[in-house]
Amino acid sequence: MAAHPHPEPRSYPLMLRTWDYAWWKPLLGVLLAVVTFFVVQMVLVVVLVAGAAFDSGPGTFSDKFTSAASLDTVTPWSMLYINLGLASLTLIAWFVERVVHRLRPRWLSSVLPGFRWKFFLVCSGLAVVALIASLLVGALLPHDPNQLSGTPHVPTGQLLATAIVILVTTPLQALGEEYGFRGYLMQASGSFFHSRFAALLITSGLFALAHGTQNFPLFFDRFAFGLIAGLIVILVGGLEAGIALHILNNLLAFGIAIAYNQLDSTLTVSEASWWQLPVTIVQNGVFLLLVLWVARRMGLRSTTAPPAPGAGGRTAPVGAVRPVM
Repeated sequence: MAAHPHPEPRSYPLMLRTWDYAWWKPLLGVLLAVVTFFVVQMVLVVVLVAGAAFDSGPGTFSDKFTSAASLDTVTPWSMLYINLGLASLTLIAWFVERVVHRLRPRWLSSVLPGFRWKFFLVCSGLAVVALIASLLVGALLPHDPNQLSGTPHVPTGQLLATAIVILVTTPLQALGEEYGFRGYLMQASGSFFHSRFAALLITSGLFALAHGTQNFPLFFDRFAFGLIAGLIVILVGGLEAGIALHILNNLLAFGIAIAYNQLDSTLTVSEASWWQLPVTIVQNGVFLLLVLWVARRMGLRSTTAPPAPGAGGRTAPVGAVRPVM
C-alpha cells in the first residue's frame, strides 16, 4: 500500500504540505495552471471559428468571427466557448496536482480523499432551501434585488439553442470554478503561507476580481460569496457543497435571463446595489449552517487521516516517499 501523503492530519487548504513539500511547488503550480489556462483558451477559439462558419446571417466570415470573439452578443457558440473555457479549470487543476505535487486528483475533491457523492446530493437539496430563504429576504427589502422587468417567454431559435448549451455545460463551468479557485488555488495559497486564513482571503479576492469590471457593491457581493463558500470548504473538508450551490445559482441565473431574454446583460453585468449583499449573505449563511449540520450528522472529517505510527499503516520519513495516493 502506498504511503499516506501527509505526516499528520491536514485541513483542506494545507493538503499540499506532503512529505516532499517544497516552498516553490505552489508557486510553480499556480504559474503552470495560468499558462495552461491561456493555452486552452487559444485552442478553444476553434469553437468561435466554427460558430462564424455556420452562422447563416449577413456579413462576411471575418465580421462574424470578430462579433463572436467580442462576446458582446451571446450565441450558442460564444456560450459554449465561455463555459468550456471555465470548465477546463477542473482538468487543469487535476493536471497540476498530479504533475507538480505528485498527488492524485481525488485529493482535490476532499480530505477523504475522493468526491463524496452522497454528501453532494444532500447539499444539492440544501442549496434549494437556502435559495428560497434568500428570495424571501429579497422580497422584504425596500429594494428587491430579485425583482425582474419584462415579460417572460418561451425561448425559440438561437435563444433555445443557447439555453440547451447552458443546461449541458453550466454544471461543468461551475465545477471548473470550484476546482480552480476553492480547490487548487486554496490548497496552493494555504500551503505556501501555511495559513487557512490567508487561503480564504486570497481565493475570495481573486474569485471576485476574476469576474472583470464591476462596481464596489458587486465586487464585495462576489467576495462575500467566495468568503462563505471557501469557509464551507475548510469546515467540511471538501468541494462538494460549494459545487452544489454554484451549479444551482448559475443555472437559475441563466434560466431567468433566458426567460426574460436578458442573457447579454446578465453575462456583462458590472453594477449592483448594496441591497444584493443581504440576499447573498442570507443564502450562503443559511446554506453554511445547514451543511455543517448535515456534515456533523454524516460524521464527515474536515482533515485528512494518515495512519498513526505503529497502527498497521505505512508512514514515511521526510524525503523518503513518492506520494501518489
